[in-house]
Amino acid sequence: MPIANDNRVCVYLGEGLARYAFPGDHPFGGGRMEAFWDEMMRNGLDGSVTVRAPVMAAQEAIERFHTHTHVERVKAMSARGVGTFDDGDTPAFSGVYEAAAYVVGSTVDAVKRIMERACRRAFVPIAGLHHAARDAATGFCIFNDIGVVIETLRSGYGVRRIAYVDIDAHHGDGVFYAYEADPQVFIVDVHEDGRYLFPGTGAAHETGRGAAAGSKLNIPMPPGAGDSAFLQVWPRIEAFVRYARPEFIILQCGADSLAGDPLANLRYSPASHAHAGARLCEVAEECCEGRVLALGGGGYNLDNLARAWTAVVRALIETP
Repeated sequence: MPIANDNRVCVYLGEGLARYAFPGDHPFGGGRMEAFWDEMMRNGLDGSVTVRAPVMAAQEAIERFHTHTHVERVKAMSARGVGTFDDGDTPAFSGVYEAAAYVVGSTVDAVKRIMERACRRAFVPIAGLHHAARDAATGFCIFNDIGVVIETLRSGYGVRRIAYVDIDAHHGDGVFYAYEADPQVFIVDVHEDGRYLFPGTGAAHETGRGAAAGSKLNIPMPPGAGDSAFLQVWPRIEAFVRYARPEFIILQCGADSLAGDPLANLRYSPASHAHAGARLCEVAEECCEGRVLALGGGGYNLDNLARAWTAVVRALIETP
């Protein structure tokens, strides 16, 4: 594998991340990471990134965002290997704690390497678990690695102003409501209208509470919206991120917003993801020393997620 001292884009791959997959015919099953890497190789991009092995987070790191009670419950259910965390959509399995800890640890390691300039930008394919709340798992998300990253940036690196951009078809409720009253976490979430799709949140009038009013931007999209609709709203997104003057940018680039996903009804192509990745990299170069962390998020059609994530990584590589 390439060494991680040439300041290239870091991509996290390995068995630890692949373990985060639910058994049976669950939509969030296995093969996600492999499908993505096969597409990277088909596009000749595998040699243009630095491959990093997954890292397992310590419980202390996970509890920067999550309650101790929630983490202990996950550990207990992981040991038993049975049960569900919510209404049945997020089942426990033997080793689920360790699998989720690898997701968190890999995103935290990516932050470390970006902040220490060991890599320029980073992508973690099995990550961006944006539904988990501080005290609960839901929507296929056991731990919220994004929340842990935000807390790590603050406690470990003194970063205060953070921009989080979420283009997954589902509203990132676990991140949004955790930071709804935080004026220094700027959130843009463009998603399928919550009147039609889980989790049913993310209305346009939700723009932050109290001192954080105006620091959040929800953009609900109608079912069937495609690339043209995405490109039409993008200038609002980019202007908002520029206004935020962030010190770090996180992109959750869920691929369930592509046409043909079995769990959502948007009709983007990978071009939307490529555009988001490239434009955010340009903004990052202007305002925060190029710091961009991209996370795979959802996507339940393997061909779609492979193409969308590869488009994002290409943007991370090729954007000056």
